[in-house]
Amino acid sequence: TMIGRALDELSPELCRMIADGKERAIITHAKGTELLTLAVKVAPGSSGHVITFEDITRQLLDQRQAAWSDVARRIAHEIKNPLTPIQLATERLKRRYRTQVSDGDRELFDELTDTIVRQVGGLRTMVDEFSSFARLPKPVFRDEDVLDLLRQAVFLQEVAHSGIAFTVSSAELIDREVRCDRHQFGQAMTNVLKNAVEAVEARAAEALGQYAGEISVKIRDAGEFVTISIEDNGVGLPSDRERITEPYVTTRDKGTGLGLAIVNKIVDEHGGDMSFAGTPSGGTRVTLRFARNPQPPEGGGA
Repeated sequence: TMIGRALDELSPELCRMIADGKERAIITHAKGTELLTLAVKVAPGSSGHVITFEDITRQLLDQRQAAWSDVARRIAHEIKNPLTPIQLATERLKRRYRTQVSDGDRELFDELTDTIVRQVGGLRTMVDEFSSFARLPKPVFRDEDVLDLLRQAVFLQEVAHSGIAFTVSSAELIDREVRCDRHQFGQAMTNVLKNAVEAVEARAAEALGQYAGEISVKIRDAGEFVTISIEDNGVGLPSDRERITEPYVTTRDKGTGLGLAIVNKIVDEHGGDMSFAGTPSGGTRVTLRFARNPQPPEGGGA
């Protein structure tokens, strides 16, 4: 039904991109009652333009949730922790000095101390509710074939980036079963692999001579953990590498700075950790550890 229709009828935003000569842009597109966020690329074709786009609506939502999660942790640390000492101190003042207050002021004294205790309780409830709201969706843990999930994530990137050589090594993996949230596991792998792809593409753009992009993925047993290493021969780590998992920190022109914050949160929820290192080729190695059983099975169900 779209054949023969003008582009400005289907998507005025895409039409404006072409008119303005833009090669990349983030646009919004109405689809029924939904408002989608699309990462769009425009390239010249033989008889017009070739437009490719990726729906990043869910990704941006997850990134915002990751940022809120970081805010919630700070609030819990800065506000919630002092609330108990305040409440205990107020209750102790009331017990010790109430009898020393004259009868005329005793009612006011009780009202003032009760107000402090009541407001402390209100603050504690508010912080708890905010933390629950800000938290990423709770993982749904099931027994999964971790190698199969990893291969799916790598295959998606292979198809999208045929100019990069991807390899997967699993020789050191004996037990393939891991309890994890398959959606969040795939999301973490996709974000790390996309970072590696962008690093390779950035180096390819800077290379003066021959350069072949390579991304190798290695999965192995590590006791009660499974370790996954993603190594690329791209542009390497930034100088402030210790901050790259913080929300809104990015070295990419088109990056939002929250992809690794999401990965860090997911790995943490799965009882693991994430680390970064440089490689002899000047690239980056990202190592993710996932606990084989971050929580016991519930009721023996699948």
